[in-house]
Amino acid sequence: MTSSLSNLKCDTFRVFGCFGLFKLIKGFFLYRTFRPIVTLRLCQFFNSGNLFFRSVLPLFIVLHRFCTGLAGIDLSWRTHINGGFIFTHGWGAVINEMAVIGRNVTIFHGVTIGRLDKINSLGDRVTAYPIIEDDVWIGPHSIIVGGVRIGKGSRIAGGAFVNFDVPAYSVVSGNPGVITKSNCIPDVYNRVPLDQY
Repeated sequence: MTSSLSNLKCDTFRVFGCFGLFKLIKGFFLYRTFRPIVTLRLCQFFNSGNLFFRSVLPLFIVLHRFCTGLAGIDLSWRTHINGGFIFTHGWGAVINEMAVIGRNVTIFHGVTIGRLDKINSLGDRVTAYPIIEDDVWIGPHSIIVGGVRIGKGSRIAGGAFVNFDVPAYSVVSGNPGVITKSNCIPDVYNRVPLDQY
């Protein structure tokens, strides 16, 4: 329960550069792409509580669906997203609920973070989901699919298609994606300090 609220505090810090209850309320009412993050955290908070909390969860799920619809974002409230998450513009972003997203991640509009299904030699379906590590920047209309790991501090350029593991502090560009730079500096504005977690 506490982690949902501390993550929300970190999310608010990413938007405003500081945290305050007024900032949180202001962000919820005025920022279309912040609202779904708030409702995601509230759904997770009420889901992890006692029986009374879980009894009101359906109301917050409806609110979350309404807010994601207004934002033009496909984001399940069950998605595991660590604190300091921010959508920039957000329109058309699709994030699979089984994806795992680290701290201080920035996602732009049109991004897809999705599963990849493969049929193995026995005819069985194998499904895998991406893991996005801390301090990653994902540019507009990027696609990340499958059981890949995007390393800490990496940047995925706009329009890139990534279906392979990306080492930490790398820049990936193009379709199909290729690593175009190593040892890059992470692009994280209003970065939440690690001691806040």
